[in-house]
Amino acid sequence: MNKKCLIADEMHDSILELLPQIGIEPTYLPKISREELVAKIGDFEGLLIRSKTTVDAEIIDEANKLEFIGRAGAGLDKIDVELVESKGIEILNAPEGNRDALAEHAIAILLNLLNNVNRADKEVRNWIWDREGNRGVELSDKTVGVIGFGYMGQAFVQRLRSFGPRILVYDKYKKGFGTKQVEETNLDKIFDKADILSIHIPLNEETRSWLNEEFFNKFRKDIYLLNTARGEIVPVKSILNLLDSGKLIGAALDVLEKEKFDQLTNEQQANFENLFSRENVVLSPHVGGWTYASYRRINEVLVGKIATYYKIEWDA
Repeated sequence: MNKKCLIADEMHDSILELLPQIGIEPTYLPKISREELVAKIGDFEGLLIRSKTTVDAEIIDEANKLEFIGRAGAGLDKIDVELVESKGIEILNAPEGNRDALAEHAIAILLNLLNNVNRADKEVRNWIWDREGNRGVELSDKTVGVIGFGYMGQAFVQRLRSFGPRILVYDKYKKGFGTKQVEETNLDKIFDKADILSIHIPLNEETRSWLNEEFFNKFRKDIYLLNTARGEIVPVKSILNLLDSGKLIGAALDVLEKEKFDQLTNEQQANFENLFSRENVVLSPHVGGWTYASYRRINEVLVGKIATYYKIEWDA
């Protein structure tokens, strides 16, 4: 097989060793401009991207030879899926590559939030020894509602189970996954019972701004929010209003509604400064699935799927 693949975003160097093993010639241009990508894409059967590159009609119209697009990660929100599939181009992603990393990080920031780790650390460094003010909340005493039971949701629940909470899971597109430890349920039951809500769904037109104030005000209890999915699913303004009202007791966020800080409007910057000032908010810079191990593992998953697409036997 003689296929060429353009790698338009930064990826682990192992991709340059792995692709030739299945007969694909890599061209690694992680700093390629959009104009250059549009000009070059017609020469390639494959395209690998991460989160920098948006694949839309401008690119697809020039991609006369393109057979597959690989996303080094889970989310497909940077790809016009309907358009790409209408052209017969295969879309491959690698949620299996970073699901363990994301699940561990989700547990970490949730425990941080429930046990006031950031605040307590800051206080002790300032010679404040406040045990009562930093009393923690045990997961085993809570009911966790999980929305989305794909690769990420399943990996999170697997680790969550060891802490002993009641786990309620809703997935609009998946049925029959319930067990003794994991209750398959509907949103109404999550609204009624959950103390903590964790989100594991993709960003699309259906989910964008879905979890707004109206959504959270359906919960019977005041709750904690954990979001390691996409920031656009929960508007920052809604989070602020819900924190002010007390409906949200606290939030652990690995993602934000807009993550390129140099492109914020004045209003967005003011909202973020408000959010960043909250002691009951734990933040991380979209690193949930981004570990040393996952960086390479994503490549192995992607190359395995490309091999399967071309019916090539390959063992990583």
